[in-house]
Amino acid sequence: MGTVDRLLKATEDIWASYHEKPFVQGLKYGTLDQKKFRSYIIQDYWYLMDYTKVFAIGVAKSKSVEVMKLFAKYIQAILDGEVNVHNGYMADFGITQEELDHTPIQQDNRSYTSYMLSVAYRGGEAEILTAIFSCAYSYEVIARKIVEECPSAPEHPMYGRWVRGYITPRYTGNNVILKDMLERLTKDYTEEQLRYLEEIFTACSRYEASFWDMADRFGTEGGAQV
Repeated sequence: MGTVDRLLKATEDIWASYHEKPFVQGLKYGTLDQKKFRSYIIQDYWYLMDYTKVFAIGVAKSKSVEVMKLFAKYIQAILDGEVNVHNGYMADFGITQEELDHTPIQQDNRSYTSYMLSVAYRGGEAEILTAIFSCAYSYEVIARKIVEECPSAPEHPMYGRWVRGYITPRYTGNNVILKDMLERLTKDYTEEQLRYLEEIFTACSRYEASFWDMADRFGTEGGAQV
């Protein structure tokens, strides 16, 4: 069993739960409250800012030019790809930089990125890639499942853009590159090292689940509202 298959096997129950999250179900069927989505876009924007820093630490930790180029490539891909999708939604919702700057980052969000940054500062190339891959690949898996269960989802006037963004050849191809590099970097890892990667991947997967729960609480009584 390869490293990635091992990581996915260890977290299969957590990953299965993503598809049942009310927020994800709302994206799939187009029934999501737009106020919740607006709040999610703001929080995910700030998540992506710290997520990009994890890649930047990867550049500094790289032991080869090849890996350095990989991490550097993804910094540009995030800033020109995912962030542009968010910028489009922010324009639709009238979200300004001033509003972004004055919106508190939710605790679930801050905890998640703080953990990833901690892993990056403490670990090496493979540990950083493991933390990154949990988020990057889960969005593809979620989007593919949405399309499988609701083929019209990519055409939804509000949420279709989000769904399409995570199943494009560019996005999915980048995930293949991440997977292949993680396999290469860990081919000689010991059982102890692999167990530590499982710990990282499991923690990040749980944070992903919490992020979807956080997003669904937006706008509810007693929940976060931004």
